[in-house]
Amino acid sequence: MLDALTLDQMRMFIAVAETGSFRAAAARLMRVQSAVSHAIAGLEAQLGVLLFDRSGHRPVLTPEGRLLLSDVRGIVLKVDKMRARARGLGEGVELGFTVALDPQFPLELASQALKDVHDTYPSVMIRVQTASLGEAVLALRERRAALAISSIELPDPAIERQALLYVRRVAVVAAGHPMAMLASNQEQITTEQLADHIQIVGEDPSSLTEGRDFAVLSPGTWRVSDNATKHALIRMGIGWGNLPLWMVNEDLANGRLVRLSIAEFGAEGETKGRAYLMHRTDSPFGPAVRTFVDALLRRTHGDPAQQT
Repeated sequence: MLDALTLDQMRMFIAVAETGSFRAAAARLMRVQSAVSHAIAGLEAQLGVLLFDRSGHRPVLTPEGRLLLSDVRGIVLKVDKMRARARGLGEGVELGFTVALDPQFPLELASQALKDVHDTYPSVMIRVQTASLGEAVLALRERRAALAISSIELPDPAIERQALLYVRRVAVVAAGHPMAMLASNQEQITTEQLADHIQIVGEDPSSLTEGRDFAVLSPGTWRVSDNATKHALIRMGIGWGNLPLWMVNEDLANGRLVRLSIAEFGAEGETKGRAYLMHRTDSPFGPAVRTFVDALLRRTHGDPAQQT
């Protein structure tokens, strides 16, 4: 009888599939192992299929189990989202919230949206957390942030994404750096030429993307934890690096920095990444969070083709 299926059984099924054992699933759910085993056996009996092959040392999903896992995840996600929405209907203005913000995203846009929140709800306390690369997704998964703004491509069925705009990044170097001469001659710079120069690179704080390098071309690197330090070191002439165009526009205009035409990045030495506004599907928007979301979408027009 499928009507007898319970969410508890489904959560246990997901936990065993994700952890790889009944013991680990029991620990995650803070239940005794026998309860997990009994729930899975009951679920299998009601569905009429075996979900796990138990012949080995660890339970392994059967072909039927793999097919049904996505259905079960979808059901649980929808129920959690419904419950979150119901909670939100009865709640007042939140005391505060955290935004995980990718340092590549234009600070002016984020600040304008945050100002709207402050003007409307001056008592709400807001924390803006710098979240490079996978840190934004991790902050949402661990519920350390209500919202995240990031260009990282780490799709997660429990996280809703809305496209905001494309953030343009350019390869730059100080006007007095040896590579600036190549730029003035309008030469396209090869990876071989970059090997002789230090690249200033942002450090990855996230375990989700740890060990992966993004747009790192020089074998010699200096690693920093924030864009402000990276910007200062590049302007000092220590090395070259990629920075968001909005951050270096003034330096390019006054000649303190010059753009590098790096072959791998194209003629203008430019790359761009689509920025997303992200939130957990099972967490409701309070009035202050909704004000921020609406203000940000209004300023970016929700148009993924817009550039900054």
